[in-house]
Amino acid sequence: MPKKLIAMIQMKQTLILGVGNIILGDEGVGIHVIQELEKESLPPDVDLLDGGTGGFHLVSRLVEYGRIIMIDATLDSHPPGTVRVIRPRYAADFPPLMSAHEIGLRDMLAVMQLTDDLPEIHLIVVSVKNINDVTMELSPEIAAAIPEVIRVLRGIL
Repeated sequence: MPKKLIAMIQMKQTLILGVGNIILGDEGVGIHVIQELEKESLPPDVDLLDGGTGGFHLVSRLVEYGRIIMIDATLDSHPPGTVRVIRPRYAADFPPLMSAHEIGLRDMLAVMQLTDDLPEIHLIVVSVKNINDVTMELSPEIAAAIPEVIRVLRGIL
């Protein structure tokens, strides 16, 4: 059997990847969502990963999946707690995150494009207003958005 076919058979279906810096309050919303999902029952072909602040070290893990659902915070013009789904195909498709891991995620996506290993990606973003608070607690608006993120995520699954 050809190696590429074997690799496709061995490929896992879906990875839910939460990214963010958990010690910067709302910026860590992706990690908080992963922590909530760990308490729930998910289909057997779905894996969870706390991706922290992202970067190149995740590429080797991400190429194992046919679909990735990423959860991250974004600084944009939407009210805090707004949940949106973006289908990024290129690094430029990522929203302006202006966070510590923005460059790493964009670069990671660019590398995956160059190597033709880009899986189907759904990016669930939660609008935040501040990523500079040093706290492990979410603001009330962002904490209240977590059930909506999980509802949207389940709809994608």
